Amino acid sequence: MGYVLRTSLPDGYFHVWMRGVCGIPPFPEPQDRTAALGMLLKAATRFGIRVEAASVLSTHYHAIVQGRSSNLSRAMQWFHSRYARAFNRQYGRFGSVFAERFQCRTVDEDGVFDRCGYVLANPVKAGLCDRIEHWPWSYSRFGPGVF
Repeated sequence: MGYVLRTSLPDGYFHVWMRGVCGIPPFPEPQDRTAALGMLLKAATRFGIRVEAASVLSTHYHAIVQGRSSNLSRAMQWFHSRYARAFNRQYGRFGSVFAERFQCRTVDEDGVFDRCGYVLANPVKAGLCDRIEHWPWSYSRFGPGVF
């Protein structure tokens, strides 16, 4: 079965996520998670999408973003390629860092807040911290302590 063209998706809210290739953590160190979160936010600004919430763990990331589907694809391509180049340079490796193209689902406007809560609670559910606000590699435009 072929891929669904991202440009055929309606504009609006999206839940996007990505994991590392062959089980290799793409964000193994704190500075990698910091860099990834910063690059994601920079990609959003650069390509005119808005990050509602994001969380970067060592093995994957999740984000809820809002914008045009064509801008989303461009932003994710820019973010992933830029991060992969930096990661490979840092760790003296080459090749793919991410397992496949980014995963994406549309989110109904009524469900955005709940999906943001899911994204931000991901490190807590993984046992990496006790409270959402304790994970330093998360972002929410709603501010701390909302979820």
